[in-house]
Amino acid sequence: MVATDLDGTLLRGDLTVSPRTRAALGAAGRAGARHLVVTGRAAVSCREFLVAIGYQGLAVCGQGAQLYDATADRLLVSAALDRDLARSVVARTEEALGAGPLELAVVTAAPENRFVVTAGFAEGRRPGWDALVDREALWAQPIEKVLMRHRSVADDLVAAAAAQAGAGEASVTHSEKGMIEVLPAGITKAVGLGLAAERMGFTPADTIAFGDMPNDIPLLGWASYGVAMGNAHPDLIALADEVAPRNDEDGVAVVVERLFAHVASA
Repeated sequence: MVATDLDGTLLRGDLTVSPRTRAALGAAGRAGARHLVVTGRAAVSCREFLVAIGYQGLAVCGQGAQLYDATADRLLVSAALDRDLARSVVARTEEALGAGPLELAVVTAAPENRFVVTAGFAEGRRPGWDALVDREALWAQPIEKVLMRHRSVADDLVAAAAAQAGAGEASVTHSEKGMIEVLPAGITKAVGLGLAAERMGFTPADTIAFGDMPNDIPLLGWASYGVAMGNAHPDLIALADEVAPRNDEDGVAVVVERLFAHVASA
């Protein structure tokens, strides 16, 4: 099993999968390996990438909260986050930081999984985002996760404060620059990977995993061999078995080509 994160890992900076990476994964497939996407994105927001690379079968989405059948375009598993708990974690994080309000976003519950943000969450509004003036409206519908960012406080400090605020009640992870995520308790990429393993019949010993951010620490920890991208967060690099070239240098392909060179040359 070749388990890969999407953003910063399989995807290049322009959000495409290079021809070289597609060819490398194709060689792995001909050798009998499977490719499993394990991403923080909700299923609805990674569907276009999966279609573009002809992806089939299961994908782990939502930081492990969702198990998605890409072939049938059907969500098999989805975990929700209690809204009162989420609001409490936000309030306790802000109190601990003492540096003013956080900018927030939520992913609404499946199947819509809309991305709803406060007005200052990002410099520019991305396609598909719903921006709100009143952040109380974030809690108007069931949600799957909350995303936090602060303009003047380092991500690692926000993540630490949120983890302490949610201890025993919610999971917290650092998924990309400027994004700290609050998830249902116990949710990690390793949990989602374990669900996929049960259905697909593979084990950690069968698995090589690729990632770039602290939210990929459970992913690499579950697999018998973990690869951090050259652009990865230092915390992930510190525990990886190997550091590949950067995502824009086709790092996944470089490693997969080496592992399955006998197929490519056949």
